Amino acid sequence: MELKRVVVTGLGAVTPVGNTVEETWNNLLNGVSGAAPITQFDTSKCKTHFACEVKGLDINQYLDRKESRRLDRYTQLAMISAIQAVADSGMDLEKEDKNRIGVVYGVGIGGIRSFEDEVTYYAQHIEDGPKFSPFFIPKIIADIASGHISIHFGFRGPNYTTISACASSSNALADAFNIIRLGKANAIVAGGAESAICMCGVGGFNAMKALSTRNDDPQRASRPFSASRDGFVMAEGAGCLILEELEHAKARGARIYAEMVGEGESGDAYHITASHPEGLGAKLVMQAALEDAGLEPEDIDYINVHGTSTHVGDISEMKAIKDVFGDNAYKLNISSTKSMTGHLLGAAGAIEAMITLLAVKNDIVPPTINHDEDDKDPEIDYNLNFTFNKAQKREVRAAISNTFGFGGHNACVVFKKYAK
Repeated sequence: MELKRVVVTGLGAVTPVGNTVEETWNNLLNGVSGAAPITQFDTSKCKTHFACEVKGLDINQYLDRKESRRLDRYTQLAMISAIQAVADSGMDLEKEDKNRIGVVYGVGIGGIRSFEDEVTYYAQHIEDGPKFSPFFIPKIIADIASGHISIHFGFRGPNYTTISACASSSNALADAFNIIRLGKANAIVAGGAESAICMCGVGGFNAMKALSTRNDDPQRASRPFSASRDGFVMAEGAGCLILEELEHAKARGARIYAEMVGEGESGDAYHITASHPEGLGAKLVMQAALEDAGLEPEDIDYINVHGTSTHVGDISEMKAIKDVFGDNAYKLNISSTKSMTGHLLGAAGAIEAMITLLAVKNDIVPPTINHDEDDKDPEIDYNLNFTFNKAQKREVRAAISNTFGFGGHNACVVFKKYAK
């Protein structure tokens, strides 16, 4: 069976550095940090007082006010990213076979904010009995965003959610890619969302000692590959890509951003939260993605790394890159855009895939910010090009995006320039 070719024809994004794709991309190229003091709850009893929040978003511009009140914030963000992406794709939905369009959307945690709100309210009124909102369960279940997107557009193709912690939306893209190239759909709305900036989210990650506590300098807190890094910066947001079968896209005259050519998946089989210290799972997933794409290490010009700004994670990923790419590792551009967006958890894969393919399309690599020359980790090989502090123009023929999740879940997606 000959596999179909898959292209990207639409993008949508709501991130800590922009409420559209264009705004996000421009701010990333200019090294803008999305970190700031948390506004969504009182952090006075938390160790970390800052995060990368979405700012100035008018939800009612996209969603009916009554409808939006029935959605957890992560579902609101997911819906907005999908509405943007479908519009950007230029699809005339009146002419499309909606039975052949699906939704595969990832999330790492789901409706934790609504869970916290509802249970807190119940605890305060426990003497009155279990008076929960009828929307409580539909707001918190992790699969609900893909369901709402499907209902909103009437898409009746494959419809489900991928959950693999921080790899969730990369797995969503991988599944969507495979569904289309096997001929089971014409297009898939694929992406991921997360909004866990609440007492449970921040307090829980603080208890694990995973978050930065650089409260005096939030914008410089996410500093991948620097010696003084002290944990990741939590973020919220959503990213969405329209993946489409090439001939279907060409037939309707679609604009094509890039071609998706491969995906890889692996497990660390090592620890529930720490990555393998030698980067074994990361090495396997990149090798699998390259093999699936039919590409050699020297074909790749850019890697958008997982790069969360944790000590073990940054070092293990660097080791894996050197193992997989050999001498070519020193010819690559590498960057962690989490230095600007923070860590978007289940949304990270989709947003970073979008960034990766825009680097391919535009021949420019966004930077890893917050690195100082006198802040070098002796375990990091600084002969690698981490694209520190300033975007770099270069030819980007093909690029990969890495995402790794708690539980040892690893996913990698590959994009290259579209050529007829």
